[in-house]
Amino acid sequence: MQFLSPARLWFLLFIPLVIAGYIYLQHRRAQYALRFTNIALLDRVAPRRPQWRRHLAVVMALLAATSCILAFAQPKAQVKVPRERATIVVAIDVSLSMMATDVDPNRLEAAKKSAKNFVSQLPAKFNVALVNFAGTAAIIVPPTTDRATVQRSIDGLELAESTATGEGIFTSLQALTQVPPDPQHPNDPAPGRIVLLSDGKRTVGRTAQEGAQAAKAKNTPVYTITFGTDSGFIEMDGIRQRVPPDRAELRSVAEITGGKAYTAESAGELEDVYKDIGSSVGYDKVDKEVTARFAGIAMLFTLAAAGACIALASRFP
Repeated sequence: MQFLSPARLWFLLFIPLVIAGYIYLQHRRAQYALRFTNIALLDRVAPRRPQWRRHLAVVMALLAATSCILAFAQPKAQVKVPRERATIVVAIDVSLSMMATDVDPNRLEAAKKSAKNFVSQLPAKFNVALVNFAGTAAIIVPPTTDRATVQRSIDGLELAESTATGEGIFTSLQALTQVPPDPQHPNDPAPGRIVLLSDGKRTVGRTAQEGAQAAKAKNTPVYTITFGTDSGFIEMDGIRQRVPPDRAELRSVAEITGGKAYTAESAGELEDVYKDIGSSVGYDKVDKEVTARFAGIAMLFTLAAAGACIALASRFP
């Protein structure tokens, strides 16, 4: 435990002095009682009672005094606060397979809703970037704390042909490089995570495993969310095509990068996944004064001491 005003801890020396004074008074009280020669009368006037009740009240009062002194010295503790450069890249698959209606109303619209909820719940100091990918990948919104812009851009995502999952990861890594450098540590990369929402079936571009290796090299975990069910299908030119998700590919990406792989077959499940990610990214430990904590402890001990005194007094004739 550290304190902002450690010199004030010298007041703690009064505590042992008070204890010594209390012991001395107890000793004198015992000697006075021994000088009372009429033992029978003494038992009637001051019957023997358990000593621990009286001692308990004193102990509570001393603990309250100790807590007050500690609070007066302004204690501090380490607490977690969001890093101002912490960034989460939300990469959303907008390939044609995301029009499948196995998740209501379809995979893409459900993903949009969940992504918007996720963004709105992130700490205000987190940067958020938005990437979409189909046949190619693009940074739709560079890292920003402007949640409204990100959410409007999510609403504007549209379907396109093919699926370049690997390119989506590489482009997400590029988005992380656009975070402004830390003036005190210009060479330190911004702490970041990638949330990759896809049905996982790559058709063009670099492989998802190549993107995962690049993310691992930059110490950037990728959290993958496999979207859709095995019964999903789309209709193209009157022909029905099955589009089951590729869970194994996205699970491999998560394992390589040190992230986590999830499956989600409803928007509600996705929201739970996002909450878990949002609570584990981009925090620093800083010193913060916690005087109120010790003041509260002192208050509790004071109330306990008062209660003990009242209970003891109520036993007097």
